[in-house]
Amino acid sequence: MPFDAADDRLLPDAWGIHAFWVNALDEVVAVPSDTVVALRAAMGVPPDDLETSGPLVTRRGHDLGLGTIDVACEDGVRRTIDGVVPDDFPFGYHDLVDTGSRPRRLIVSPGRCWLPEGWRAWGWTVQLYAARSHAGAGIGDLADLRTIRQWAEEQGAGFLLINPLHAVAPTWPQEASPYLPATRRFRNPIYLRVDGIDNGADGNEGDGAGTDWHAPIDRDAVWASKLAALEKQYQDAADVPDFDAWRAASGEPMETFATWCVLAEVYGPDWRVWPEELRDPESAEVHRLAEDRAERVRFHAWLQWLLDRQLGEAAGDLTIIQDLPIGVDGGGADGWAWQDTLVGAVTVGAPPDVLNAQGQSWGSPPLAPWRLRAANYVPFIESIRATMAGGGGIRIDHVMGLFRLWWIPQGGSAREGAYVRYPAADLLDIVALESHRARSLVVGEDLGTVEPGVREALAEHAMLSYRLLWFEEDEPAAWPELAMAAITTHDLPTIAGLWTGADLEDQVAHVATPRPTLERDRAALMARLPRTEGEIGDVVEAAYELLAESPCVLVSASLEDAVGQTQRPNMPATRTRPNWSIPLPVPVEDLVDLDGATRLAALLRAAVRQS
Repeated sequence: MPFDAADDRLLPDAWGIHAFWVNALDEVVAVPSDTVVALRAAMGVPPDDLETSGPLVTRRGHDLGLGTIDVACEDGVRRTIDGVVPDDFPFGYHDLVDTGSRPRRLIVSPGRCWLPEGWRAWGWTVQLYAARSHAGAGIGDLADLRTIRQWAEEQGAGFLLINPLHAVAPTWPQEASPYLPATRRFRNPIYLRVDGIDNGADGNEGDGAGTDWHAPIDRDAVWASKLAALEKQYQDAADVPDFDAWRAASGEPMETFATWCVLAEVYGPDWRVWPEELRDPESAEVHRLAEDRAERVRFHAWLQWLLDRQLGEAAGDLTIIQDLPIGVDGGGADGWAWQDTLVGAVTVGAPPDVLNAQGQSWGSPPLAPWRLRAANYVPFIESIRATMAGGGGIRIDHVMGLFRLWWIPQGGSAREGAYVRYPAADLLDIVALESHRARSLVVGEDLGTVEPGVREALAEHAMLSYRLLWFEEDEPAAWPELAMAAITTHDLPTIAGLWTGADLEDQVAHVATPRPTLERDRAALMARLPRTEGEIGDVVEAAYELLAESPCVLVSASLEDAVGQTQRPNMPATRTRPNWSIPLPVPVEDLVDLDGATRLAALLRAAVRQS
């Protein structure tokens, strides 16, 4: 049935569930009734008073509709609002007083993300784990990020975009995907530079001699060597007042996370199969165990302190755009801490489309919209704030999830899911507030199925869109200014992989899609290249010359393209391929001598200067 925007069936119910949706062919599709029933049961019934007791997210000049009311501001000052929020009212998280049994949260946002006026920059996209060095331990780390940052600054780059650095369980096997972390609030200590340990490849400490720069990264071996060295370093270190003060300031979230790490080491990485008395973070047994193992809890907090320091040193004054995954591992630290907000019997993903007839399931449990509001948006705020910290930029993966997410009931296929609506206006204003406070620019990854109005809302909030040469029908010169321009992403072919056919053969070896279909898709992407003859370096340079014609605020080049890498970092929906473990074929110290990287930097630098 053709899509009609006025079709009332497309409206969500009281849970935010859409019983009908519009597919890629512009047809209205009915959701199975069993799916709606299952999602309602998993989410629970929204309370009747949430609209009058839940948080108010607003802006200066907006009428609260509450008449005259007192506000306890977060700085301790008491102010009165007479209907309209004054133009001088402080941005931030405040409380309305005299509104019942407990204060009602008032969040005042600037409404637009922080973005320097007239600023335009080019930069590199970096899969940090892949950017190994002679001095490292078999994986790219924060010292390598510092090396890349210094190299990029010398070239005139204005930013680096890196993969998510969020923590996984401190156990074995190590989770390889940066997009399925245990938490979106704390970082992965595997990225720490730890001096004096084997480089993980040849037994030669710190020089990388004999390293196979093409061999997949062995995270299990890397973590084993780093953990042992970090434990010794911790034992040898004297008391550090700076750390103790930092830990105290980090508060309860840090203690909860460090406690989860200790419990994961003892009982495994999934809290859902722990002894019953340990599944509640507030239980007496959890507090007793944390006291008994206080030194180990302190150790895991100390690792986060080291990460905070090393990231600061790595970033320097350059903008480091950190990636925020759409979700977390349900058995991880955030799943344990936020059981009342996450919906454990559901995973998120994507519906069937022209590229994937089965749809996708990403394995992460969603935040329930009404429970998120009841929690004053704290899980969302903390995730955004932590990812912005220390870098000056954030890329929100699948930003359409701020508007709606495809929910799949436990045990069902992606085809049996439904869209669930989120309070997008509130979430976008919260992102703008956190961006304003952190002076952090924001990129929204709006690739794939984008419903009408999403990109307009992003632009209204000064949130940059994400435009790819592989996806856009228009030439780069016609792309919007409020965007990040790129050729490809971690899930798509590199230029060399596409041009040589190596990516096609990689797909044939690992996906079930028939070869003729893959060949057709490759031909469609090849048609987007402005040049397909000559040496690969010439093809890459021509593609980036075309990209540089865009007026986008940010223009990015991937290190994979710069070094002629034929393998993409990740091939979605594959299990037999070493996804997220494919290194760059050269050490980071050698990037400065690579002609391809130098040429790309020169043309992008010139393009940005001319704008």
